[in-house]
Amino acid sequence: MTILTELHQDHVNLNKLLVMLRQNADQLRQGEPPNFSLIGDVIAYISSYADGFHHPREDEMYAYFSGRDTKIDEALSGCAADHAALKKSSDDLREAIDGVLHDAVISMEEFSQRLDDFVCRQTEHLNQEEGVLFPLLDKVASQKDWDTLSEMLPAPEDPLFGEKQAQQFTDLYKELIIEMNAA
Repeated sequence: MTILTELHQDHVNLNKLLVMLRQNADQLRQGEPPNFSLIGDVIAYISSYADGFHHPREDEMYAYFSGRDTKIDEALSGCAADHAALKKSSDDLREAIDGVLHDAVISMEEFSQRLDDFVCRQTEHLNQEEGVLFPLLDKVASQKDWDTLSEMLPAPEDPLFGEKQAQQFTDLYKELIIEMNAA
């Protein structure tokens, strides 16, 4: 298994969470109260795992391939900035959720807009990597490249989708199982 395969699986997992966020945003727009605690858990996971491990791992992989191909360099040009913007977006949304959970005054319309913006940004970023960047990297990479990257960038233990779920994500894991069984 290459690092690209591992990162792709992270994207599949993140998409599952983005679907949950989108469903909660839809509930909010329909006037139904969403599960703010669940939204908070999803954002906490994205902040801790995606922003803390996944994106830095991608950034290192991108740096490794930088300078090899002009198409790759063009595709890479905005990735580090995207990762920084996505982290800020996660932090801002997490702050808004904490506010809602602690009775801060924020309109549900504003919160819904922030949630929609967050989901759209994340989705666009994943689509860019999956549809453009990953295929370009796969074309130029050799097995030696993947072996080197695997040694340089070992896979961290995923606290939600890994073999052992972190205690803080137990409820989120249960919700994911319910969602998958309902689909």
